[in-house]
Amino acid sequence: MEEKIISLLKITEPFHLLPETVLAEISETLIKTEFSKDTLIYRQDVTEMTGVSIIASGEYETFFFDASENKRAVTKHHKPYCFGGISIILNRVRALKSAIAKKGTVVYTLPRKEFYELCNAYEDFFHYFTSDFGKKMLDEEFSHFVKTPATFEESYFAADQLYSRKIEGIAYKSIVSCEENTPVFETAKVMAANKVSCIFVKKSGSDEIIGYATDITLRDNVIARCLDSRIAISEVMDNPIVSISSDAYLYEAVLMMFKTKSRYLLVKNNEEYVGFLSRNRLLSEQAQSPLVFIQSVKQAENTEELRKKWNQVPDIINQLLGRGVHGEIASQVITTIADTITGKVIEKIIKEIGKPPAKFAFIVTGSEGRKEQTLSTDQDNGIIYEDKANEHREMVREYFMDFAKRVSDDLNTIGFEYCKGGFMASNPQWTHSLSHWKRNYTQWIEESVPENAMKFSTFFDFRFIYGDENIVRELKTFIKEKLVSPNQVFFAHIAKNALQYEPPLTFFKRIKTQTIGKSEVFDIKTAMSPIVDLVRVYALKNHLEMENTGERMKKLTEIGIFTQQQYNEMHQSYYYLMALRLKNQANQINTDKKHPDNYVEINKLTKIERVTLIEIFKTIGNFQLGIKVKFTGSF
Repeated sequence: MEEKIISLLKITEPFHLLPETVLAEISETLIKTEFSKDTLIYRQDVTEMTGVSIIASGEYETFFFDASENKRAVTKHHKPYCFGGISIILNRVRALKSAIAKKGTVVYTLPRKEFYELCNAYEDFFHYFTSDFGKKMLDEEFSHFVKTPATFEESYFAADQLYSRKIEGIAYKSIVSCEENTPVFETAKVMAANKVSCIFVKKSGSDEIIGYATDITLRDNVIARCLDSRIAISEVMDNPIVSISSDAYLYEAVLMMFKTKSRYLLVKNNEEYVGFLSRNRLLSEQAQSPLVFIQSVKQAENTEELRKKWNQVPDIINQLLGRGVHGEIASQVITTIADTITGKVIEKIIKEIGKPPAKFAFIVTGSEGRKEQTLSTDQDNGIIYEDKANEHREMVREYFMDFAKRVSDDLNTIGFEYCKGGFMASNPQWTHSLSHWKRNYTQWIEESVPENAMKFSTFFDFRFIYGDENIVRELKTFIKEKLVSPNQVFFAHIAKNALQYEPPLTFFKRIKTQTIGKSEVFDIKTAMSPIVDLVRVYALKNHLEMENTGERMKKLTEIGIFTQQQYNEMHQSYYYLMALRLKNQANQINTDKKHPDNYVEINKLTKIERVTLIEIFKTIGNFQLGIKVKFTGSF
């Protein structure tokens, strides 16, 4: 009987996209129903879907009831057909269309919970339904009866707009501009005539945009300073210019605005500016988006407020994952909040102890450096300051060590715990001058011993957070030049570092666990480490500058290191694990009322989750084998 059901699933869209081992698990959860007479089983926008139905025999007749109870847009469905996926994902789990099961029809229903798990685990499976919905919405009669959700929270579809909708799909404003030598009063006239609060400034005789001015610019830089309104706008304009591709997603635009502290983004299409977006425009469109929370973090006034904000983050992540938002996006949201909090702490400390005696850059490493922050996080950071004359060195170092300790203490109070391994700026080993950091990297690369390879791996994933970004650029350029022709033994050690963690599978391909207290658990952070490490090896070998694992995967695919299939398998595996990790940590905080960690209880996983994990661990093992052969020359 089970083989018969698996055969049915294999020919039913989109179940045919799933591995056979997963189909076998699904078959055990299906509920069989046989209809002895014609039955109205679903009524549009009324009946709550308990799951998706797969027709094994017989017929479904689906339609919309109009105001006079007449059937409209009638469609007949036979074996093999899956009904209800769009309703669950995009219509608040209520039936999108009415449906009658004809006499003698036999269906197998996959419960809603298991269906959600498949959507989260298999991106192609999920996108089949969103794509199908998009095609159906092109039909005038179908779109007439499908109502737009009333509020942001009511629908998965609406809630997912920020994460699936591209900038090109929203109305951005046309660019109003003037030349750099235009007098301020003339600039104000142009703004008034066009009814805009932002004007862009172009280089004289060119289309190159070099700055912008807003109502606030004119207030603060001209009126408040009692300047003559006949001076050139270039003398008071704001910059730098921040731009984003029209092909980017809305959430990327919001994150970029918070990262760059810009209120305006120029929109580019094929290197040509086609319009601009304001922060208010984006946030008003997504008024209930969790990303608006970041703005409230920026307005926090003290450490206690920041601590309370950080304590709210698990609820936000639960909300995102509950909507089916990708693990990659959820992790980036956490990272952006963490970056914002760190920036606020640094600004607070500088106000308390005075302006730094030298230019500096505050960097983060590890998961935060890769923009892959989780809810169980400690501090991984460092400070790079500019080189000063001998007579000032001690004074400069004394300032930054005091500064680093204060920042570290505040972050710990907020909820970012001290790093047990000591990889943080308050450790004198990781707060140094630029020349000292260069010597560190030279030693790690040229003196090829396993310990240096491990340090290099940790500090290769570093990212600028606050201060003078030019210092970080100079160090990254230096590292890139050092890696042009490194000792091959260096890469062998880095590769071995990527092989030290084995996927947690037993000889019989079951998930390997350990006992903690009374629970059987596996360490999901350790399970994810091989992907991070092996992608880093290829990134180093190919001189890539991005820090994020997902971005590295994408670039390595673009330059032909990974095939599209390898990318799909690795990307899906990594971010499925990330989503599971975040969901587990959020539940530990909100439900179990315990400190979050990286241990997942095996008995809390569903069968589908277990089977998916086993497939993922097999994929990781295959990629590790490739690293072993390519970089260490042995099996």
